[in-house]
Amino acid sequence: MQWKSRTDRYGAVAIAIHWITALLILVMFVSGLRAANTVDPAAKISLLRAHAVLGSTVLLLTLARIAWWFFADTKPAPAASIPRLQERLSKAVHTLFYVVILGMAASGFGMVLLSGANLVLFGDAPGPLADFWNYPPRVPHRIGAVLIFSLFVLHLGGALYHQFIRRDHLLARMGVGHS
Repeated sequence: MQWKSRTDRYGAVAIAIHWITALLILVMFVSGLRAANTVDPAAKISLLRAHAVLGSTVLLLTLARIAWWFFADTKPAPAASIPRLQERLSKAVHTLFYVVILGMAASGFGMVLLSGANLVLFGDAPGPLADFWNYPPRVPHRIGAVLIFSLFVLHLGGALYHQFIRRDHLLARMGVGHS
């Protein structure tokens, strides 16, 4: 597999960033929900520490992906099998992913810094953690979580539709199966 994309297939760098980011977003969603529903302070700190590290990693991967597309690679041409409306929806979903990921990172950093949780999570300050609901970035972070989950389901649904209903082997462009 080539590092850079071809007209009909994504390259190894784009594929790796895509699948690693997708996996990390799923793990973050689970860790965020578990942290929100955990009453044990030590468990909550452990979950939020992992969540913050994973969130920072997703932010770095997203910035790397944007830089990769901007400076080093070009995306494959739209698949001939995709109707124009679906291609526009696909571009909109991908753009919204970038926007929501950047917003989630900003609101997550804001919440941690404003609450002083950074000192508990990554410093020597003793717990307990502050109540994140008392800090304004909590609301957009919660909305972002719902949005990113919705986009994830929409994206996955589209991919599965193309793979199993249309059978146009579109997932092969992203390294799954063959065309």
